[in-house]
Amino acid sequence: MKFLLPLLFFISFSSLTDTKLLILGSGTPNPNPERFGSSYAVLVDETAYLVDFGPGVVRRASALSSNWGGSFEALNPENLEYAFLTHIHSDHSAGLADLILTPWVMGRNKKLKLFGPKELGKMAMNVLDAYEKDINYRVEGSQPSNSIGYKIDFKDLKEGEVYKDSNISVEAFPVNHGGLRNSFGFRFKSKDKTIIFSGDTGPSKKLEEYSYNADILVHEVYSEEGFLKKTEDWQIYHKAHHTSTLEVAKLAKKVKPGKLVLSHILFWGSSPVEILREVQENYKGKVIIAEDLMVVD
Repeated sequence: MKFLLPLLFFISFSSLTDTKLLILGSGTPNPNPERFGSSYAVLVDETAYLVDFGPGVVRRASALSSNWGGSFEALNPENLEYAFLTHIHSDHSAGLADLILTPWVMGRNKKLKLFGPKELGKMAMNVLDAYEKDINYRVEGSQPSNSIGYKIDFKDLKEGEVYKDSNISVEAFPVNHGGLRNSFGFRFKSKDKTIIFSGDTGPSKKLEEYSYNADILVHEVYSEEGFLKKTEDWQIYHKAHHTSTLEVAKLAKKVKPGKLVLSHILFWGSSPVEILREVQENYKGKVIIAEDLMVVD
């Protein structure tokens, strides 16, 4: 018996899941060189699940990968096998060709599993058509390659569970991104964490419904003070498509996330400190301003 308890402790401890949120790109359509296109990774033990793939996604993942001196083998290009897209806007999806092709060239020998709005399936097929000559040259020429890793398995999104394996379950839900239909948020649930991604959205009842008591809520935001300086036409646009610091604070007070991570921030002249102040005037929980290559436990 005296040997059994340590053994049980070891088995229990060794089987613990370790889920992390990795900020690959925290940017917006504005080409800020310090904030790449919107992209994240949910890392569960040794598997990475990408959420959005804006410009630079593979190189941002590589910056955290073991191949390039980082800590995460799962982010080596050849290991990128799962990707979920919130909506088709280019700052979230322009890295699609890179995600399909570069990991394959680097050795991925499995199909890329893509989940997103139905338009993503067409985008992916267009990428394969556009690069047909390149693909054929690599497959049929003298370069060592395989004939699988550039291919895709695509599933379009509907509300509810869209993927599940032994690590994680992923649920999609519709959000309010102006008139852009097929815009979604995601709820990732592992054994130790629940992580919510708002996608791009204005205030959304569905987002609120799925977000209660999450460990991490990743939410887009714009500066309320900067908004007041915008012209009326831009105010109308942003009010319909995005969420202000005041609105995200009201949501966080309701749903009570363990950590509120603000990303895809429209600063409009405000500093990160000022964005924090705008939110924390109305919400006293833990708030983090996302930065590229940040790791959130």
